[in-house]
Amino acid sequence: MVLQQEKIAGGLYGLLVGDALGVPYEFYEAEELPLYEEIEMAPPPGFRKTYSKVDAGTWSDDGAQALCLMDCLLKHEGFSLKAYSDALLAWYEEGFWAVDGVVFDVGIQTANALGAYKSGIPAKKCGLINPEGKGNGALMRVLPLVLWHFVQGDTDPEKRSRDLVRDAHSQCLITHGHLCNQVCSALYCLVAQGLLEGKEAREAIQEGVRALRSIYREKPEYEQELEWSVRPDIPWEGRGTGYVADCLHSAFMILEQASGYEDAVKRAVLLGNDTDTTACVTGGLAGIRYGLQGIPKRWLKALKERKKVECLLGLLLAE
Repeated sequence: MVLQQEKIAGGLYGLLVGDALGVPYEFYEAEELPLYEEIEMAPPPGFRKTYSKVDAGTWSDDGAQALCLMDCLLKHEGFSLKAYSDALLAWYEEGFWAVDGVVFDVGIQTANALGAYKSGIPAKKCGLINPEGKGNGALMRVLPLVLWHFVQGDTDPEKRSRDLVRDAHSQCLITHGHLCNQVCSALYCLVAQGLLEGKEAREAIQEGVRALRSIYREKPEYEQELEWSVRPDIPWEGRGTGYVADCLHSAFMILEQASGYEDAVKRAVLLGNDTDTTACVTGGLAGIRYGLQGIPKRWLKALKERKKVECLLGLLLAE
């Protein structure tokens, strides 16, 4: 269990550290970024970071929304769409789980959906305010579902996978309801679960695709979205953009190529574009793959409000 705890902690810290590493470089094109060796939470002298007033080591909306999800899972002993929607609204309006209570980055689709939720529109409809919205705002936060189900979910592996896919779909609905977002989140979760089980990167991805295809035999519209939008039979190549399928492809591409956690998240940042989310999504998987000990201590030390994260992990692993 020690190894599993190391992987679980690595997953949660991996996504937060990756997010924080990518924050200063968000929206830059790849050719505008510093050299590989210079990618740190505090950029090199002369580089103009994206958010001038945000301290190094601060996670963004990605990390905050993921922590909201973990918090809700622990408080409600499972996923509740209403509870999670309430938590996201509290994050947006009050800084719940944001570092220092400050929200400095929010996607347009998320803002519009949470505004609709506040106005009384049911949570399951809010993510379709923009019917064709396919941003990565639900993918970036989904990993806590994997950690929670692995520790406290069903002991039957097949049922646990089905429950995980169900919840991965559901957590999208409040902000990103399109089937593409649901499918990408589900596949990501199954791959992360495979890594927790000790599979190597390529095997975890292949087994995740196989398992999702099996589950989707009963859901033809989801099966079609998997094959037509995610296209799991082509090579995993991504450009680090905010399109959810590209974000997923970017993370899987890097996971198959990286030599360790640091290499993975630096590669993610160096794709440019949506650097914090690509590094967050990649970092969660790499954190599981290489464990907490694989995350550089300098980055863990620099991460803001780490004690709050430790409390959540303690509650998760106490069961």
